[in-house]
Amino acid sequence: MEKIKLVIADDHNLFRKGMTAMLNQIKDFELIGEAANGKELLDLLGKVTPDIALLDLQMPVMDGVETTEQIQLHFSHVKVIIVSMHEEDRFIIHLLEKGVNGYLLKDSEPGEVENAIRRVMSDGFYYSDFVSKALHRKVITRATPPAPLFNSKVQISPREMEVLQQLCEGLSTLEISEKLFVSPRTVEGHRLRLLEKTGTKNTAGLVAYAFKNDLL
Repeated sequence: MEKIKLVIADDHNLFRKGMTAMLNQIKDFELIGEAANGKELLDLLGKVTPDIALLDLQMPVMDGVETTEQIQLHFSHVKVIIVSMHEEDRFIIHLLEKGVNGYLLKDSEPGEVENAIRRVMSDGFYYSDFVSKALHRKVITRATPPAPLFNSKVQISPREMEVLQQLCEGLSTLEISEKLFVSPRTVEGHRLRLLEKTGTKNTAGLVAYAFKNDLL
């Protein structure tokens, strides 16, 4: 069984060690490095090759936002899950727009952390109920509605819109293919075209874009 390789960056030693102990109990997870801040993590990524990085949002030297930007610039193969105590909408929306693959709260149950890692690994994104609610609140509280996307240069086909709707509901590629009676390869093709058309970096960013532009 091929293991999912993980690294973690958090300046709180007790929390980091607790996460490490929890992740090490899962047979197909392998924690290959720890860091106390973003700069240490970037140095670590020059030596190891993880699949996913778990980042705290508020760290000394280099915080989670700047670290995410540097990972995308220099280590784009590494997926990012933010694990933070901050549950304010502004943090969640901002990080999703930056292209993080998932956002978890530090009081999440171990089962949700495991599920998030597996979903990010298989589907490229994970967002929980509280993330979905934050996105919806962003739409509801917007002072000035944006111009309809269809009047702009971006044109989304009816089938692409169907796929986008299912992605925003949290369905995986396989689940969408079964629901729309098309192959997973076809769904992935639509998803890639949506990323290209909207200029987003990954599925989480695409979902944030859809809510931000009132597509749903």
